[in-house]
Amino acid sequence: MSPVSKGVVIALAGHESRPRAGRPRRADARRNYEQLVEQARVAFAEFGVDASLDEIARRAGVASGTLYRHFPTRLDLIEAVLAEQIAELVDLGRGLLTVGDEFDALSTWLRATLTHALTYRGLAAAVMNSALDHGNDLVSTWHAEMFEVGAALLARARQSGVVVAVADEADVLKMVGAIAWAAQDAQDSSAQADRLLALLMNGLRHGGLPHPTGD
Repeated sequence: MSPVSKGVVIALAGHESRPRAGRPRRADARRNYEQLVEQARVAFAEFGVDASLDEIARRAGVASGTLYRHFPTRLDLIEAVLAEQIAELVDLGRGLLTVGDEFDALSTWLRATLTHALTYRGLAAAVMNSALDHGNDLVSTWHAEMFEVGAALLARARQSGVVVAVADEADVLKMVGAIAWAAQDAQDSSAQADRLLALLMNGLRHGGLPHPTGD
């Protein structure tokens, strides 16, 4: 991750949530908004979150001024992209709560979360980790939903006995974030992330990790 990207991660982690106008109501403004978010998603995946905003506007077919009317700061655009991505992960997780194989459901969701974190070069992992602090007023609703769906999938797997009883949702999500951080600069980042996630899942699998013993 470049120094600029790291700065954005730090700023976003402490970025105060504020009231949002939401998607524009006018059809043309809504199309511009959606195109800007889509092109930002592609650009951030290609170049990181320090991608050129002017280039994003050009790809979306609008003037730079239009971008800034919808998203006054880079952080506003980053949040819009991540909000949509996290909403997709939340929807995926909720759908997986009805899948018969609880271990595969958990594994599928964690893999999707890890892929997302790698695609955005660690930013999503940093944002997800900030969501673990429920006492922080800066954490927005979509952060909490991300945490809750992961906790529900893990609780379901624990209750069915396919993961160890000591598995904790905060620990698991932090480990996924750590895997994304460790693999992001590797030449074979996807392959390394897959290997590390497999180790995590093997540890979570019932019998794969010893229960702590008290003295």
